[in-house]
Amino acid sequence: MIRVLLAEDQSMVREALAALLGLEDEIEVVAQVARGDEVVDAARTHRPDVALLDIEMPGMSGIEAAAALHRAEPGIRIVILTTFGRPGYLRRAMESGADAFLVKDAPAAQLADAIRRVLRGERVIDPTLAAAALVDGASPLTAREREVLRASADGSTNAELARALNLSPGTVRNYLSTAIQKTAARNRAEAVRIARDKGWL
Repeated sequence: MIRVLLAEDQSMVREALAALLGLEDEIEVVAQVARGDEVVDAARTHRPDVALLDIEMPGMSGIEAAAALHRAEPGIRIVILTTFGRPGYLRRAMESGADAFLVKDAPAAQLADAIRRVLRGERVIDPTLAAAALVDGASPLTAREREVLRASADGSTNAELARALNLSPGTVRNYLSTAIQKTAARNRAEAVRIARDKGWL
């Protein structure tokens, strides 16, 4: 029996996925959580073979949860599910230790097949996203530029960002300026939108 941990913040989607996977003879959903920051504890408690993680969750994103789970329990295979087919998400998911990356509108049989395949040591990636990721290339933003740009999304001033991130206002201004330039945006709000659309944030 393949033991599965399911992490998805929308209860209806989570229950539907659990029900669909429950129809498979050799797959058992042993735990369900609604927050990314609950994934590692649930994995330690229920010892799944595979963790299915949504990207957008409260507490911690699916990509962050994947990285934390990969560090804490490297033997657990990780499948990322997303509504957002963004190439940048794919690259970041793979860098975080994910073994598979699928969009949610894929057929249930494809998800079950992906679970079996990652247990055999295979990588499973949505082919359309894989092609788009090759075209788009890697994110041009450094980790620090991503952090500052993400923090600026709520409209905080440079001084507020500096205090929140323990940086000088000048350093914040430099990071934002570089991020705006790298995303070919006109301002920070557009840089945030472009980076999000590409899955870089």
